[in-house]
Amino acid sequence: MKHAKINQCTVGFSGLRPHRSDLFMRYAHFPRRTHPGGKKTNYGWKPPGDTGLQLDMFVHLIEIFIFTIGLCVGSFLNVCIYRLPNSKSIVRPGSTCPQCATAIRFYDNIPVLSYLWLKGHCRYCGAAIPLRYPIVELIGGLFALGTYLKFGLTIEMPIYYIFIAALLVVTFIDIDHRIIPDVITLPGIPLFFAASFALPQITYTQSLAGIVLGGGSLFLVAWIYNLITKREGMGGGDIKLLAMIGAVIGWQGVLFTIFASSLIGTLAGLAVMVQSRQGMKLAVPFGPFLAIGSIIYLFFGTRLITLYINLLR
Repeated sequence: MKHAKINQCTVGFSGLRPHRSDLFMRYAHFPRRTHPGGKKTNYGWKPPGDTGLQLDMFVHLIEIFIFTIGLCVGSFLNVCIYRLPNSKSIVRPGSTCPQCATAIRFYDNIPVLSYLWLKGHCRYCGAAIPLRYPIVELIGGLFALGTYLKFGLTIEMPIYYIFIAALLVVTFIDIDHRIIPDVITLPGIPLFFAASFALPQITYTQSLAGIVLGGGSLFLVAWIYNLITKREGMGGGDIKLLAMIGAVIGWQGVLFTIFASSLIGTLAGLAVMVQSRQGMKLAVPFGPFLAIGSIIYLFFGTRLITLYINLLR
């Protein structure tokens, strides 16, 4: 854990991390500490004159830029969600209307804005565009901004954002088709294990332990369930997904993810069963809850665990 002064830090993923304003102080031509005549803001000490205003504008422009990039990534995730289950290329051809197969022009493919401009319908055939498209784009933008605010302009930010993007694709595919594509999880396990060498929050041994615990624990649960009930209760996709999750957040994160996903999944499943009146016969995909649990741990895990321990005292 890196040491830093309390008044220049915020609590991060695994301890004290530099405040995000410090990431931009290097671009300003004034000291990092107090400034005569300045005032303290949410971003630290702002010097007198226009320099502090320029710094604030620079910070917000970076945030807007990252959010916009996230919107574009979300648009690409929509392509993956639609094409991967159908064994189609995510590169070619370009975006087309699923109903009339007409190629979508660039001005009709602007994230969120094009959906609003077209009022949720295809320009050519008038078919309704699912609301999920702009929702996924917005989620992509919000998570891009969230990872930036959490981890700053560091190597962790792109790694964790790619991880979250993969989880978003898995979530919506599992909801639609009850499958978790191996094309995401199988390459993701070694790739994220390799990324653990660059992440300061986790060691490669913790990553390896997360893979073993993540995949092994669900495999054991699935085997016992099948042994007792003589039917499949958990697919192999969930097992490989949790192994991939373990590669990113380690064995501690796997334990938190299993607990959180089981709790959230149970509550959501009960609500859906009551509403649908299908009882225990209703199959609820578990992949989305694993994704939710791991993302909660990524952003809030340390604080929640600390809070829980304090409550037990």
